Amino acid sequence: MEDFGKKVAISEAMDIENGCDFSKIANLLRRFLGIQKRRAEAYAKLRRGFAEYMLSGGDLAYQQLCSEITVEFNDCSKQVLEMESLFLNPDYHRDDLARLLRDVQAQEKQKLHLTATIQVLKKAGRPSERLVNHENCRFKKPMVHECGHIHEITEAAGTEEAEADAEYDNSLKEAIKGVQDAVTNINEHLEEVSFSFFSEGWQAHVDVMRLHDGMIS
Repeated sequence: MEDFGKKVAISEAMDIENGCDFSKIANLLRRFLGIQKRRAEAYAKLRRGFAEYMLSGGDLAYQQLCSEITVEFNDCSKQVLEMESLFLNPDYHRDDLARLLRDVQAQEKQKLHLTATIQVLKKAGRPSERLVNHENCRFKKPMVHECGHIHEITEAAGTEEAEADAEYDNSLKEAIKGVQDAVTNINEHLEEVSFSFFSEGWQAHVDVMRLHDGMIS
């Protein structure tokens, strides 16, 4: 990765010369780091809610949580887009920082999409481990039914099931790796901002990074 210090090369004196107060830039970036922390906390909440859903099967509570998280993510994205526009404004004239925020937005979008994919896959489960639905079975008497799912175990059926399991495992593995890659890229951008602009940036970065990393495990 290109060295951000050289790429951005900011200093208070330089920004004042360009007609922009350094503190205005720093304040916007602090807001940006705060929004990233909100996103990380929302992911942690989503992760906990999904784990509870997988244990209890409380579909209504999980759907409500997903709606709340969607509203939170939409608000975060809206605010970051506003900051990106401000950095492109002549008063700031910081195209480099606008690009950085745009890159983070793209990674966040990818991360959210893949997180949803992971949850859909985990809800469905591996094909060979899914519970049988007896909806279409015939019932001859009360509490006694003729199961239409009983079939002879053949080599072909076993191979088909193994292939379905392998496809499922690969899809899940790819989605998890995609989330990990997105988290790594996001954290690199946060590190660039923290170390280049703030003396206290390291702790802010660590706090956000820990919350982001919590979504991987």
